[in-house]
Amino acid sequence: MKRTAPLIAFLAALSLLAGYLFSKMSWIGRVGVNLVHQNYKFLKVWWQGALVVFAILMLLLLIQWLVQQKAKLFTARIVQVIALLIAIAGLYYTYLDFRHDITHRWLKERFHLGGYLFWIGWISISLFFLFSKRSKPVGTAVEQQSPLK
Repeated sequence: MKRTAPLIAFLAALSLLAGYLFSKMSWIGRVGVNLVHQNYKFLKVWWQGALVVFAILMLLLLIQWLVQQKAKLFTARIVQVIALLIAIAGLYYTYLDFRHDITHRWLKERFHLGGYLFWIGWISISLFFLFSKRSKPVGTAVEQQSPLK
Protein backbone atom coordinates (compact mmCIF):
# COMPACT_ATOMS: atom_id res chain seq x y z
CA MET A 1 0.00 0.00 0.00
CA LYS A 2 2.89 2.32 0.77
CA ARG A 3 4.16 2.04 -2.78
CA THR A 4 0.78 2.82 -4.33
CA ALA A 5 -0.02 5.83 -2.11
CA PRO A 6 1.66 8.35 -4.46
CA LEU A 7 -0.14 6.79 -7.43
CA ILE A 8 -3.49 7.01 -5.64
CA ALA A 9 -2.80 10.65 -4.74
CA PHE A 10 -1.91 11.37 -8.37
CA LEU A 11 -5.10 9.64 -9.58
CA ALA A 12 -7.18 11.58 -7.05
CA ALA A 13 -5.73 14.89 -8.28
CA LEU A 14 -6.26 13.81 -11.89
CA SER A 15 -9.86 12.87 -11.08
CA LEU A 16 -10.54 16.22 -9.40
CA LEU A 17 -9.17 18.06 -12.41
CA ALA A 18 -11.13 15.84 -14.83
CA GLY A 19 -14.35 16.37 -12.84
CA TYR A 20 -13.81 20.12 -12.89
CA LEU A 21 -13.13 20.13 -16.64
CA PHE A 22 -16.16 17.93 -17.35
CA SER A 23 -18.35 20.41 -15.46
CA LYS A 24 -17.11 23.23 -17.70
CA MET A 25 -18.87 21.90 -20.80
CA SER A 26 -20.23 24.45 -23.22
CA TRP A 27 -23.69 25.95 -22.96
CA ILE A 28 -24.94 23.85 -25.87
CA GLY A 29 -23.45 20.77 -24.18
CA ARG A 30 -25.42 21.55 -21.01
CA VAL A 31 -28.61 21.87 -23.06
CA GLY A 32 -27.88 18.51 -24.69
CA VAL A 33 -27.27 16.85 -21.33
CA ASN A 34 -30.47 18.32 -19.89
CA LEU A 35 -32.68 17.42 -22.84
CA VAL A 36 -31.24 14.39 -24.61
CA HIS A 37 -28.48 12.69 -22.61
CA GLN A 38 -29.93 12.96 -19.12
CA ASN A 39 -27.93 9.98 -17.83
CA TYR A 40 -24.83 12.22 -18.05
CA LYS A 41 -26.18 14.95 -15.76
CA PHE A 42 -23.64 13.96 -13.12
CA LEU A 43 -20.92 15.48 -15.33
CA LYS A 44 -22.39 18.95 -14.77
CA VAL A 45 -21.45 18.81 -11.06
CA TRP A 46 -17.66 18.82 -10.68
CA TRP A 47 -17.42 16.61 -7.60
CA GLN A 48 -19.81 14.00 -9.00
CA GLY A 49 -17.81 13.73 -12.21
CA ALA A 50 -14.58 13.55 -10.20
CA LEU A 51 -16.02 10.84 -7.98
CA VAL A 52 -17.09 8.71 -10.95
CA VAL A 53 -13.69 9.08 -12.64
CA PHE A 54 -11.87 8.28 -9.38
CA ALA A 55 -14.08 5.24 -8.69
CA ILE A 56 -13.43 3.82 -12.16
CA LEU A 57 -9.70 4.43 -11.86
CA MET A 58 -9.66 2.77 -8.43
CA LEU A 59 -11.50 -0.24 -9.86
CA LEU A 60 -8.92 -0.49 -12.66
CA LEU A 61 -6.13 -0.11 -10.10
CA LEU A 62 -7.60 -2.90 -7.98
CA ILE A 63 -8.00 -5.26 -10.93
CA GLN A 64 -4.49 -4.61 -12.20
CA TRP A 65 -3.05 -4.92 -8.68
CA LEU A 66 -4.78 -8.28 -8.22
CA VAL A 67 -3.36 -9.48 -11.53
CA GLN A 68 0.08 -8.24 -10.50
CA GLN A 69 -0.12 -10.09 -7.17
CA LYS A 70 -1.83 -13.34 -8.15
CA ALA A 71 -0.64 -14.12 -11.68
CA LYS A 72 2.75 -15.40 -12.76
CA LEU A 73 5.18 -12.63 -13.63
CA PHE A 74 5.02 -13.21 -17.40
CA THR A 75 1.20 -13.33 -17.38
CA ALA A 76 1.02 -10.20 -15.21
CA ARG A 77 3.30 -8.31 -17.61
CA ILE A 78 1.22 -9.38 -20.61
CA VAL A 79 -1.99 -8.23 -18.90
CA GLN A 80 -0.40 -4.88 -18.00
CA VAL A 81 0.78 -4.37 -21.60
CA ILE A 82 -2.70 -5.24 -22.90
CA ALA A 83 -4.27 -2.79 -20.43
CA LEU A 84 -1.78 -0.14 -21.54
CA LEU A 85 -2.60 -0.72 -25.20
CA ILE A 86 -6.35 -0.56 -24.48
CA ALA A 87 -5.88 2.74 -22.61
CA ILE A 88 -3.78 4.22 -25.43
CA ALA A 89 -6.38 3.08 -27.99
CA GLY A 90 -9.12 4.60 -25.81
CA LEU A 91 -7.25 7.90 -25.69
CA TYR A 92 -6.79 7.87 -29.46
CA TYR A 93 -10.41 6.98 -30.23
CA THR A 94 -11.66 9.55 -27.73
CA TYR A 95 -9.59 12.15 -29.55
CA LEU A 96 -11.03 11.04 -32.91
CA ASP A 97 -14.56 11.06 -31.51
CA PHE A 98 -14.17 14.57 -30.11
CA ARG A 99 -12.81 15.76 -33.46
CA HIS A 100 -15.30 14.09 -35.81
CA ASP A 101 -18.62 13.83 -33.93
CA ILE A 102 -20.27 17.24 -34.22
CA THR A 103 -22.23 16.99 -30.96
CA HIS A 104 -19.09 16.01 -29.05
CA ARG A 105 -17.16 18.84 -30.68
CA TRP A 106 -19.76 21.23 -29.30
CA LEU A 107 -18.79 20.25 -25.74
CA LYS A 108 -15.58 22.28 -26.21
CA GLU A 109 -11.95 21.71 -25.26
CA ARG A 110 -12.21 21.85 -21.47
CA PHE A 111 -14.65 18.95 -21.51
CA HIS A 112 -12.39 17.09 -23.94
CA LEU A 113 -9.39 17.53 -21.64
CA GLY A 114 -11.35 15.88 -18.84
CA GLY A 115 -11.90 12.85 -21.05
CA TYR A 116 -8.24 12.69 -21.99
CA LEU A 117 -7.24 12.86 -18.31
CA PHE A 118 -9.21 9.69 -17.58
CA TRP A 119 -7.21 7.77 -20.18
CA ILE A 120 -3.95 9.29 -18.93
CA GLY A 121 -4.86 8.00 -15.47
CA TRP A 122 -5.34 4.46 -16.80
CA ILE A 123 -2.09 4.69 -18.76
CA SER A 124 -0.37 5.75 -15.52
CA ILE A 125 -1.72 2.73 -13.67
CA SER A 126 -0.46 0.35 -16.35
CA LEU A 127 2.96 2.00 -16.49
CA PHE A 128 3.19 1.92 -12.70
CA PHE A 129 2.73 -1.85 -12.63
CA LEU A 130 4.94 -2.44 -15.66
CA PHE A 131 7.88 -0.62 -14.12
CA SER A 132 7.45 -1.42 -10.43
CA LYS A 133 9.18 -4.28 -8.71
CA ARG A 134 6.87 -7.11 -7.87
CA SER A 135 6.55 -7.83 -4.17
CA LYS A 136 6.55 -11.38 -2.88
CA PRO A 137 3.05 -12.89 -2.99
CA VAL A 138 1.38 -13.13 0.39
CA GLY A 139 1.81 -16.51 2.06
CA THR A 140 5.15 -17.48 0.52
CA ALA A 141 7.80 -18.42 2.98
CA VAL A 142 11.33 -17.30 2.33
CA GLU A 143 13.84 -19.76 3.68
CA GLN A 144 16.29 -18.08 5.96
CA GLN A 145 19.83 -19.33 6.44
CA SER A 146 20.71 -20.03 10.04
CA PRO A 147 23.95 -18.38 11.10
CA LEU A 148 24.80 -21.59 13.03
CA LYS A 149 24.97 -23.81 9.92
